[in-house]
Amino acid sequence: MPLLLLSACATSQPASKTAAVNISSSPKLIIGITVDQMRYDYLQRYWNDFTDGGFKRLVGEGFICHNLHYNYMPTYTGPGHASIFTGTTPAYHGIIENDWYERSSNSVIYCSSDSMMKGVGTSAKAGQMSPHYLTASTVGDMLSLHTNRRGKVFGIAMKDRGAILPAGRTADAAYWFVGADEGVWATSSWYMQTLPEWVNAFNQKKQADDYLSKPWNLLRSEAAYDESSEDNNAHETPFKGTTRPTFPYDLPQLKAANGNYELIKATPFGNSLTLDFAKALIENEQLGKDAIADMLCMSFSSTDYIGHQFGMHARETQDCYLRLDEELADFLKYLDQKMGEGNYLIFLSADHGGAPTPSYTAKSQAIGGYWKSDKLELMLEDTLAKKYGAGDWILNESNQNVFLNRKLIASKKLSLKEVQYEVATMALDLPEVHMSFTASDLAQFRGGDQVKSMIQNGFDTQRSGDVIYVLKPGYIEYGMTGTTHGSPFAYDSHVPAIFFGAGVKRGETFQKYSITDIAPTVSMMSGLPLPDACTGVPIVESIAPRK
Repeated sequence: MPLLLLSACATSQPASKTAAVNISSSPKLIIGITVDQMRYDYLQRYWNDFTDGGFKRLVGEGFICHNLHYNYMPTYTGPGHASIFTGTTPAYHGIIENDWYERSSNSVIYCSSDSMMKGVGTSAKAGQMSPHYLTASTVGDMLSLHTNRRGKVFGIAMKDRGAILPAGRTADAAYWFVGADEGVWATSSWYMQTLPEWVNAFNQKKQADDYLSKPWNLLRSEAAYDESSEDNNAHETPFKGTTRPTFPYDLPQLKAANGNYELIKATPFGNSLTLDFAKALIENEQLGKDAIADMLCMSFSSTDYIGHQFGMHARETQDCYLRLDEELADFLKYLDQKMGEGNYLIFLSADHGGAPTPSYTAKSQAIGGYWKSDKLELMLEDTLAKKYGAGDWILNESNQNVFLNRKLIASKKLSLKEVQYEVATMALDLPEVHMSFTASDLAQFRGGDQVKSMIQNGFDTQRSGDVIYVLKPGYIEYGMTGTTHGSPFAYDSHVPAIFFGAGVKRGETFQKYSITDIAPTVSMMSGLPLPDACTGVPIVESIAPRK
């Protein structure tokens, strides 16, 4: 080709332009909200009683996943908070339960405990906490590292694990509420040596006293609570010092008998105090004030305390959600004023759902019942002793994990794999047990049956038991009042997932997604790297095109 023609061809190309898409754009502030024990169907059940500015605004102006589930078992608070923010399951992030048995020390480990730490702002053992058992990074960790520690990351909750695990290992701070006789927000020496002055000032106001100085009565007229059971029933647990679980609750009178400041956690006002503290943190730490994204991880714990005590059908539970709805409406207005609409990103989900109270559902001949794990442990000990000789064959049974005495098995020259199989088979003889799996089986290729996959996703080769079993749907190990959670079934696994604000495309999806898909979605919306052990996938239809 002649040189002149080549030159002409070169000059005929359009001039290069700067890329129109900004792939590094981030909101001023990312807020991750976890509502402890919030079933997805609470949105549907209480929808007509919600205000326009709370949950309805989040859904109407944001993006909602109607069919998002936990993809592992057990569905507990610690693992749930860790999974939302790491984008992976307990098999990778290490928080397999709230508490687990440790073979090496023959003791039970709490998921946030750290005896090497000192409480800051509290002298109680409740301050000896940290994220050192968390073995995967969170969205907050990635924000902190990606911005060279210029982006600030905080976690707050009534529960220590609800504050610590979402924020991650590199957070600027995690604060939790220490009840009992203190009634203060505190942290640990993992984060700092002394509390900031603003936290001291907040604690000195003793706002918890204000909330506990008045009765807890229904927010609305009784007619609004037709989605719930009658107020006085036998399926709810009364506060100590009362004989009936009925409104109104005289909180000043109940305070002393119910753990003093611990009482606020089991009322909607624990959520109110959490939001008060969140606003103080945003203002004093100057979150969202510059071009570098910050992150606040918030967990509303009172919904869980109330759910456990009163159950999912209770007026107390409904009242808590109606009050939380109004609190969220107020918080959104606050953020609009502080950050400007569209400059902040909120994502909201739950750490697990909750089971229907079997004593309540039995009235309608629905499935469900109660389980006593002691029955299984005694049967296993007796059967193994008769077959192989006397000995302490079962070291621990907890959270539907059976830990065998491996030293005893080795001394008897037995095959661990075969004894595991025998125990798993014996568990199936009990009518309440639905499935059972051995550690040897779970350590193999992941896949196959959905429930087995969920158990594998929650299985850690070092921390889990030799045999894990699953109860039949509707069965729980709990008292006859209130409820609990932990199963792989929909009532525990199906939770809301809502995205709102910067980077969010309005809409909805009915496609099935997993809890591990929230973190990569937020990362993509925020221009952040994926958390290192992330196994989820982004919910693509929720992400707005870059501008």
